[in-house]
Amino acid sequence: MNIVFMGTPEIAATCLDALLRAGEHVTGVVTREDKPKGRSMTLTPPPVKVLAEAHGVPVAQPRSLKDGALLPFLAACAPDVIVVVAYGKILPREVLTYARYGAINVHVSLLPRYRGAAPMQRAIMAGERETGVTLMYMDEGLDTGDIIRAQAFPIGEEDTFETVHDRSAAIGARLLTEAMATLRTEGTLPRRPQEHALATYADKIEKDDCHVDFTLPATVVSARMRGVTPIPMPFAMHKGQMLKLCHATVTDDVGAPGEVLEVCARGEGYFTVACGEGALRVLSVIPAGKGRMTAGDLVRGRRIEKGDILS
Repeated sequence: MNIVFMGTPEIAATCLDALLRAGEHVTGVVTREDKPKGRSMTLTPPPVKVLAEAHGVPVAQPRSLKDGALLPFLAACAPDVIVVVAYGKILPREVLTYARYGAINVHVSLLPRYRGAAPMQRAIMAGERETGVTLMYMDEGLDTGDIIRAQAFPIGEEDTFETVHDRSAAIGARLLTEAMATLRTEGTLPRRPQEHALATYADKIEKDDCHVDFTLPATVVSARMRGVTPIPMPFAMHKGQMLKLCHATVTDDVGAPGEVLEVCARGEGYFTVACGEGALRVLSVIPAGKGRMTAGDLVRGRRIEKGDILS
């Protein structure tokens, strides 16, 4: 059974690696274009491209899917099924229907909840206690296709986007390889329609989503921060400069929102910032123009003091 894989970031690379390790016949990979990264703006290939080339799998990086430019590549790969994981572009009908078994997607939420661009982040930010991974058939809607299988897992109070991402990637890879084995041997997979009335949407993360609002309860602030940690990273403004907040825990301290209530320079240290209800004990930070450091280093350098205001 021939598989064409479409995806771009690390979670897609995890799923592709699982297919290759399982011995599935991946005849082609479609991914996004190389992008400049870092201060040097070095042109960098997507993780999926790096993995595909290491295994000798042909790669296509079309600028657009709307002009039919991908169709010759699909014809050469002769897919029986197209697998899509975090590709990041809407697939036109001629791609969705090209393979005889259609297009199958690994979506990192429990559909129909959190359709859209940032399901893992938005679930954490909303304070959900559970999320999961759904394997689904793709149609022309936004994550509206029939469900093949889903698996839930809990979101803990210390979970971040990073930990949920890694768990989702592992589960998605397993669901996908199991489904491909079933499809290869039985020629079919189960499917059930989504309950569209229960759908919610996970909009793309914007810079404003990362700006900490200390007027909110500390538990809400913590969830919002964890949803964007370590990428793109929550931040507050301190003395006119951006201060990224890498790790914080909730406390029951009381004060005016944004006020630094306490600083501790011992060991790794901390500083406590009041919220609308409760407070946050900040343990590590990234000051403007600096690398990651402990809160203790920031306090010892007298770059933050009791009574300062974060906004």
